Amino acid sequence: MSVCDIGVVGLGVMGLNLARNMAGKGFRVAGLDVDAGKRAAFDAGDGLTACADADVFIATLKTPRRIMMMVPAGKAVDDVIDQLLPKLQPGDIIIDGGNSHFADTTRRVKRLEAEGFRFIGMGVSGGEEGALRGPSMMPGGSHEAWEHVQPIFQSMAAKVADGTPCCAYIGPEGAGHFVKMVHNGIEYADMQLIGEAYTLLQRALGMTPPALAATFKSWNEGDLDSYLIAITSRIFEHKDEATGSFTVDMILDTAGQKGTGKWTSQVALDLGVPAPTIAEAVFARCLSAMKEERVAASGALQKPEATFQGDREAFISAIRDALFASKICAYAQGFALIQAASDEYGWTLKPGEIAMVWREGCIIRARFLSRIKEAYDRQPALPNLMMDPYFAEALGAAQEGWRRVLMEATRLGIPAPAFSSALAYYDGYSSARLPANLLQAQRDYFGAHTYERVDQPRGTFFHTQWTAE
Repeated sequence: MSVCDIGVVGLGVMGLNLARNMAGKGFRVAGLDVDAGKRAAFDAGDGLTACADADVFIATLKTPRRIMMMVPAGKAVDDVIDQLLPKLQPGDIIIDGGNSHFADTTRRVKRLEAEGFRFIGMGVSGGEEGALRGPSMMPGGSHEAWEHVQPIFQSMAAKVADGTPCCAYIGPEGAGHFVKMVHNGIEYADMQLIGEAYTLLQRALGMTPPALAATFKSWNEGDLDSYLIAITSRIFEHKDEATGSFTVDMILDTAGQKGTGKWTSQVALDLGVPAPTIAEAVFARCLSAMKEERVAASGALQKPEATFQGDREAFISAIRDALFASKICAYAQGFALIQAASDEYGWTLKPGEIAMVWREGCIIRARFLSRIKEAYDRQPALPNLMMDPYFAEALGAAQEGWRRVLMEATRLGIPAPAFSSALAYYDGYSSARLPANLLQAQRDYFGAHTYERVDQPRGTFFHTQWTAE
């Protein structure tokens, strides 16, 4: 009965489509789910065998058994592991393909290795379509286990033009899920930045969905070429069948979230890495959920009555520049966080290779990811993406329009928190002196926390008696 190359536990949309993808590449796949309807859908595909019983499921798998879980993050993952382990043999491999927190993955890697098993935590990006046609995949955990699943995962992953798969071993422990978490944090920022560009074009210039579609389509033909820009253009073209209105105008302005952006922001705080644009994107979603309060406040709080006056085409170009520059800053924050985690946890991550994994299949795929790879090829120890010559020049060229957009947004009362935080990040990072000297004086004044001096070696601390005894 041991005829299947890999098993999938959890046959929802993602599990089903990933299994179909594997089967389409010539691998035989067993599926396990308690839902009869999901098993029936699974059995409908060639090379797919659905099981209702875990013992039968295990018996169908070749050894070492390779089992991929596609279940909700958290307790469900541990529950499935606990159910499977008594039925497995040492050396068998369990893969978590959900959006688990990287710390949970590190814990599971250590637990299973101690018990003689092997564990991989793998981030998967690309959504329903990507799962079926080729996702971006970020496996981490047991490197020995990776060697057993590499042929399957790299065959089913998205491919770049030269055939390179967007799937590579990221690093030990929870490194794969950490990188997927940061991917999602960048995704939050990218989507918020696009939303701010949209609201500026709509509210400041009165652009209609067809005009917005044309603008985003033209932007996608240049440096902003990306999956998110492309689908944004198509979204603006779509009409609602029920009303005949443009669909985007019929959607309630409250954004959902599943937590990975929040995790990214929390970890950035834990590691002391500034990631303000990612955090602002999370807060913007939280603010959007306060719909009733916002509606009430819109009639109670004063706002400017100004209207846009100026060159429309020049302002559209400036918004494009602001979007591109802010996007660079968001990626810079994400890659700085990846480097900090690599140092903190001893993972030896390779930022350039991570950029290559994101070139196709994932939600944040974009033309300029190749530029990121080139940046780290030029300088493997690059302290910040903004310091690479290409990106430094691009940020400099965009600065005038970027600042003009924020001044106009402020004048018109149009919120642009992600644009603003990205510029503040750029200005703060490029400031030789910040007001932290005053902050340290305050801390020393009320708490005797001490401070360093500009005329003394770093690491030497001083305290001032600020008031008379």
